[in-house]
Amino acid sequence: MSTNTDIATSIKQYLTLHREEMILFLKDLVTLETPSKVMASQQGIFDVLLTKLEAMDYKTIYIPGKVTGGYLFARPKKRNKKLPLQLLIGHCDTVWPLETLKDMPFLEENGKIKGPGVYDMKAGLTQIIFALQAIQSLQLPLNITPIILINSDEEIGSRESTTIITRLAKISKRAFVLEPPLGLGGKLKTARKGLGRFTIRAKGKAAHAGLDPTKGINAIVELSHQIQKLYAMNDFDKGITVNIGMIEGGVSANVVAPESTAVIDVRVFKDADGDYITKKIKALKPYLKDIELQVEGGMGRPPMEKTPRNQQLWEVAKRQGDALGLQLEDATAGGGSDGNTTSQYTATLDGLGTPGDGAHAPHEYIKENQLVERTALLTLLLITDS
Repeated sequence: MSTNTDIATSIKQYLTLHREEMILFLKDLVTLETPSKVMASQQGIFDVLLTKLEAMDYKTIYIPGKVTGGYLFARPKKRNKKLPLQLLIGHCDTVWPLETLKDMPFLEENGKIKGPGVYDMKAGLTQIIFALQAIQSLQLPLNITPIILINSDEEIGSRESTTIITRLAKISKRAFVLEPPLGLGGKLKTARKGLGRFTIRAKGKAAHAGLDPTKGINAIVELSHQIQKLYAMNDFDKGITVNIGMIEGGVSANVVAPESTAVIDVRVFKDADGDYITKKIKALKPYLKDIELQVEGGMGRPPMEKTPRNQQLWEVAKRQGDALGLQLEDATAGGGSDGNTTSQYTATLDGLGTPGDGAHAPHEYIKENQLVERTALLTLLLITDS
């Protein structure tokens, strides 16, 4: 195998021979339902992944969570400690409740593989396993040691796993995130928006709406003024979005509302914009006299920006895509992932999963013929030194 194209061809041939095995493994993962908030549901899939990794002579460590299913860490048992590290990240939790399979079964039809979590992101987990298997079976040169982190709380913000993700990113030369790519064309994600969540709570004074309306202070009216201020903070040209996603308040139609609450979603392209909008929201002042206004929350995931090191890793991926005959494109995603975290500390490339559609939607699927292609791409990336 004298050229990169020769190596790419060898990898793709190997994975094509193991295509049915990959699909069966993916089926095992999908049929193990793993909703984020059901801790016990994660154990089965961790057992499957742990068994597969240990069969490839990887040392595995499972850390249970306090309120989530925890995470699985793996590294080769035999390794050269002088070699740099590369981090592979995936999550095994899904947004789908238990028994979703009854109405949304695992199916192979019309070139698609369907099922809850197949696209987001159990195909990505399958790619990790079979990329490592291809490297081992083909005895490919590996000058950057892969380490693997699979968490079970990504869909709910990775609150328990962010600490370990940060620690591993700090000691890694680069990070590959196996989230699904963007759009049907399978664009890799070279940037993501940062996410913030704020709660605005207005506290007024209750009174009878018919007998003593002037003795009350209406918290809903106060909140309506604050909502206008929040909406005015949108700057779509800069990519700053402030969405008032939930409101509630009052106790009855005949009572002046004593309390009202709004939950706000904020998204930004740049860290500086996150700081800017946070200060503006925290600086909100009451509009009505004698109203108490409380503002809580902040930016949860920092943006994954198009840093020079991220762009350099993207260029590497384009070259490896060329060797496979793939014309890769990149894009910016509006949603966040654990790549937002790793990007703060190391070169990060996200969206390396299998193309498809329907993340968090009933028609969720991957393109069957691209499972092998994207696994081959990951394999090439893992054996690339630059």
